[in-house]
Amino acid sequence: MPIRTTERANLVDQVIEQLRSLIESGEWAIGAKIPAEPVLSEMLGVGRNTVREAVRALGYSGMLEARQGDGTYVRAADALGAALRRRLRHAGLLEALEVRSGLERDAVRLAAARRDDDDLAALRDTLRERAAAWGSGHTDAAVRADIAFHRAVVAAAHNGILADLYSSLTDALSAIVASVLDAPLPPGRRCRQDTHHDALVEAIAAADPDAAVACVDEYIEEAVASVRALLDADPPPLRRAAEEEDGAR
Repeated sequence: MPIRTTERANLVDQVIEQLRSLIESGEWAIGAKIPAEPVLSEMLGVGRNTVREAVRALGYSGMLEARQGDGTYVRAADALGAALRRRLRHAGLLEALEVRSGLERDAVRLAAARRDDDDLAALRDTLRERAAAWGSGHTDAAVRADIAFHRAVVAAAHNGILADLYSSLTDALSAIVASVLDAPLPPGRRCRQDTHHDALVEAIAAADPDAAVACVDEYIEEAVASVRALLDADPPPLRRAAEEEDGAR
């Protein structure tokens, strides 16, 4: 998405909207470092003070994060994701998993009824990518591939509001998901996770909503068990991850 030169009055609001559009469109992805203030000023054709105010406003909203001596990074894809991230800092991860479970149960029921050939192709592609990423040992790649697969499942439900809610929730949870993946797992658990996800795709392909929901229940139950174990660990990696995330703000 090209950046347009801003010409009219109320420049700060216009710059905010342009920067917001770049984030929401995915051109500036979550975790990406945005151009420095002088670069943005030249690209937008406005003064540095205007850029500074716009970036500060998006920082207050939670979409951007300024890191001292480093630069400014994209924190959330939209205002809803930013609000969820703030809310999750004060909520238990188990509560968040309950919300995720509810969204995914609804999504797979709808997906089993509404999926088309393109959806099934996307599910099988992202499932293969997920398996490869989980086998690579790279946590960031595994998190991205896992989220991409589940977003493909939700997309197959063909409900835009559900997709937006789920996308915002997974953006907010991604840092803690990484902590779960980095933690030691009981023998065979990762294999069972793969089996559950394989079975989920087949249930959606077979238009079997009850089997699809059963798959969600199984992998969420395992996720809950892992989170409980990590919260009880000494030191507790999930609490530490949340504290580090707060400290970075």
